[in-house]
Amino acid sequence: MINKEFGFAFIVTATALAGAFAYGLQTGGIGTALNYLFIALVLGVMEVSLSFDNAVVNASVLKNMSAVWQRRFLVWGILIAVVGMRLIFPVVIVAVTSGLGFGEVASLALNDSVRYAEYLEKAEVAISAFGGVFLLLVALNYLMDPEKDEHWLGSFERRLAGIGKLDTIQVVVTVIALMLATRFMVAPAEQITALMAGLTGVVLYLIMNAIGNLFDPDDMAARAGAAGLSAFLYLEVLDASFSLDGVIGAFAITKVVVIIAAGLAIGAVFVRSLTLFLVHRGTLAEYRYLEHGAHYGILALAVIMLLSTNRDLHIPEVVTGLIGVGFIGLSILSSLRANRRDALDGGHPQPE
Repeated sequence: MINKEFGFAFIVTATALAGAFAYGLQTGGIGTALNYLFIALVLGVMEVSLSFDNAVVNASVLKNMSAVWQRRFLVWGILIAVVGMRLIFPVVIVAVTSGLGFGEVASLALNDSVRYAEYLEKAEVAISAFGGVFLLLVALNYLMDPEKDEHWLGSFERRLAGIGKLDTIQVVVTVIALMLATRFMVAPAEQITALMAGLTGVVLYLIMNAIGNLFDPDDMAARAGAAGLSAFLYLEVLDASFSLDGVIGAFAITKVVVIIAAGLAIGAVFVRSLTLFLVHRGTLAEYRYLEHGAHYGILALAVIMLLSTNRDLHIPEVVTGLIGVGFIGLSILSSLRANRRDALDGGHPQPE
């Protein structure tokens, strides 16, 4: 079963590492090749650590999709994730924020990665505002869901669910957070940019959510194609929000776009393989609080991205990754403890 989910990931990893090594040989010799090989591997590990909670949330959506759309998520989704979200999307953002043409920015990315990195860094405020707002809505929509009957943190989450009964409260909280970040974290010259980027994240989330609500779960068989496409698009936008932070972090390690692409490709394909593994193994059902932990990790990442709209505040990517992994680990331990407790009580889940 593991080979079924991760076989493709290992093939992509071997290909990406070989490509990084070959590129190093071509441009600088054996020393450069070994250095590029190591950097690509580090970037892949960093991408997985930053996006582990993304895989859990992906699995919660993917488990309701047909086998056909699950395969499309792995195959087409990889192309979109690597080429679209991690290479083309940042170029689009740089083009929009810098006023340069798309072709000119693409040329910089390939031929002058140092200048491209500088432009990407200038766009960091817009990227952080967009990604932070979208991820904040993802987290709040889950944690404040009034219909959620499984609570990891007991009374705290029950209160959140109660507040969630207020219509559109998640959007209200998110917009307030965006306004506060824009007012107190962002430099005056960039406040309009941050506000517009954040509002774009809100609008995009609401559009994706509205499209998803068009499909009645009871009529899913008759409209499986449209529903699968809707879920697929949502997952790609969610992946984009996660990957933006990783792309910026990658340029702090190396300015060589080819090596960044190789490393992020490794991370992207492993996240997708991990998603399928969670679905096929029924891990979400086995570990009842895993989704909770993932969404708290997403909440933390959203807050960090909004704080990162302040250019003077830099939170290392390793800290971001450890926070997400920490929430995942704690939720797994809590799930195991709850499972043991239920087993001792005759297999009946106990009220929280």
